[in-house]
Amino acid sequence: MPLIRSAHPNQFEGGQVEWNGMHINEIFASDRTTISFEFFPPKTEADAQALYENIALLEKLRPSFVSVTYGAGGSTRQLTHDLVVRLKQTTSLDPIPHLTCVCHNDREVEEILTKYAEAGISNTLALGGDPPRDVQNYDRNADAFQHAADLVRFVRRFNERGVHPDQKGFGIGVAGFPEGHPSTPNRLEEMDYLKAKVDAGADYICTQLFFDNHDFYDFRERCELAGIHVPILAGIMPITSVGGMKRMAQLALGARFPAKLLRALGRANDPEAVKRVGVHWATEQCRDLLDNQVRGIHFYTLNKSDATRQIYQNLGLDDSTTLRRGA
Repeated sequence: MPLIRSAHPNQFEGGQVEWNGMHINEIFASDRTTISFEFFPPKTEADAQALYENIALLEKLRPSFVSVTYGAGGSTRQLTHDLVVRLKQTTSLDPIPHLTCVCHNDREVEEILTKYAEAGISNTLALGGDPPRDVQNYDRNADAFQHAADLVRFVRRFNERGVHPDQKGFGIGVAGFPEGHPSTPNRLEEMDYLKAKVDAGADYICTQLFFDNHDFYDFRERCELAGIHVPILAGIMPITSVGGMKRMAQLALGARFPAKLLRALGRANDPEAVKRVGVHWATEQCRDLLDNQVRGIHFYTLNKSDATRQIYQNLGLDDSTTLRRGA
């Protein structure tokens, strides 16, 4: 199948969408190794301008798809929608919006899915989500979806009703945690939860960031032992500053920073040196993952482009074509 794919639905009279997007399973069938980038919705005009400039640079790398995050408690619902639709309408990128359980009822999720279907969006990433930051002691029991598996089942039922212009409906991704989910210290129980999401209808797993590939390989093997056989994408986030690393540690609770990485960062004597160390570490992670038949690499870009583009250069790649074709 060709690597250049149309990302734009055509409009019939009356607003009906003629479908020409790609379900995630079609992407996996087309690409031997998927490459994807993650963005978050900008909140200011200046941030938006910077993001669109970086998106234009990353688009040249020809990723398999991109994803757009959803703020804590659904706080960026409209911003996420607007960015996803803009990417769909103005770029060659295939955007996958995140969707979370927190602060949503059935009607709201139905409305969100319907709008995405009407906009020609092919896939979504179903997540548990974080509670709103401005609410103390948030009660998850009031949410219609208690677990990500519940949200996956809801999207599957939506698909079965034939609302989506593609008869396959939405492709569905879920999150995986190679180092363990911070709210589920029982690692055996955690794998049961992941299996429940896949059994509910998830098409693929995208992992949280990690810095030691052995954690990913062990996770991948444990998935196989648990009977989980959907594609697993490795989440990579290059460290570009000490402050950024500290924010990572807070946002990705449970993330392990290997001693070798910390020693290398400790030897860096200025911000540029820190960035070089972080990009080198991420490059070697990617090189090793590719040598070990990773199904896909998902870059957490933090809305920047330079670190990701440097990793491509370090790997000797002009874009993603070679990786996606499996050459």
